Amino acid sequence: MALWKRSDSPKPERPAPAAEADDLFGEAFLAKLELLQVIARRLFRGKQRAERKTRKVGSGLEFADHREYSPGDDIRNLDWGVLMRLEQTLVRLYEEDEDLPIRIAVDISDSMSTSGGSKLRYAQQVAAALAYVGLANLDRVGLTCMSRKLHTTLPAVRGKGRIFRVFDFLRTAPRGGPTDMRAACGRLAAESTQPGLTVVLSDFYDLQGAFDGLNLLRFRKHEPVAIQVIDPREAHPELSGLRGDVTLVDVEGGDPREVTLSPAALRAYAEAHEKFCQALAASCRSRGIPYFRAETDVPFDELVLRMFRVGGLLR
Repeated sequence: MALWKRSDSPKPERPAPAAEADDLFGEAFLAKLELLQVIARRLFRGKQRAERKTRKVGSGLEFADHREYSPGDDIRNLDWGVLMRLEQTLVRLYEEDEDLPIRIAVDISDSMSTSGGSKLRYAQQVAAALAYVGLANLDRVGLTCMSRKLHTTLPAVRGKGRIFRVFDFLRTAPRGGPTDMRAACGRLAAESTQPGLTVVLSDFYDLQGAFDGLNLLRFRKHEPVAIQVIDPREAHPELSGLRGDVTLVDVEGGDPREVTLSPAALRAYAEAHEKFCQALAASCRSRGIPYFRAETDVPFDELVLRMFRVGGLLR
C-alpha cells in the first residue's frame, strides 16, 4: 500500500533532535509513565516479578524426561528407582525457568514520518511507555529501530533507571528508508538469540511483508504483538483538506500521480484504507497474534492501559 503526499506541499522542517526529545520525553511524559506504572502494578498485583517464562531442560525442580546416562553426567541425577527395577542407567531431566526478554521494534521507514512525523513520534512514546513498565517490573527490555535500509538495536537492559538509555536510543536512532517488514522482522529474529515477547510498532504499509514478517517471528518462537499506528488523516482523508486536481507523490520512491480528489474518490480511499487495516487485523487474529489499532489522536497512555487490560502485556 503506497502512501502519498501532495507534490506542491512544503516539506515540513524536522525539529532539532534536542527539542524533539524534550517534547517527547520531558517531565510531563515522565509523570505519565509513573502513573502508568502505578496502574499497571495494581492490575498485575500478586504476579511474580519477571513472570513471563520460557521452559528449557536444565537444573530446575520440575521433572521433564529421561535420557541415557553418558560418562561425565552428574550421578546425583541418576534415576536409582529405574536402575533397581529395570537395570537401566537413565538420567532425570528437569525443567528450568528462565526470564523471557521483551523486544520493542519501531518502524522508522519514510511512511512513518509523514504528516510532520506524527506517527513516528507516537510510536516512540508508546515504545518508551512499554519499556518503562517492563523495566520497572524487572523484565529485560531491548529496542530496535528498523526499515529496509536501517537497523539499529539497543541490547536488553534491566532496571527502571535504564529508561534514560531508552530515551537516548529512540531520540538518536537514524530514520528513513522504504517499508519492508519481511526483511526488517527477519533481521530482528536473526539477531535475537533468545526469543521472547516482541512488540512491533508500525503502520504496516506493506501488507504481504507484514504477514510474512510476523509469521517469521512466530516460527522463531517469538511471541509477536502488532501495534498498527494510524494517523486519522490517512484513515479519513477528508480531514486533510485536499480537494480538486493534485499531484501525489509516493513518499517511499514511487512515481508522481495526477488525481482528482472528489468526495467520491476520498470515500473510496477511506474504504480501501479500512479494508487494509481489517485484513491485517484478521490475519493477526487467525495466527493468534495480538493486534492493537493505535490512532495518533488517542493519548498514548490510554492506548497502553487498554493494551494491558485487553491483552495482558508485560505481565
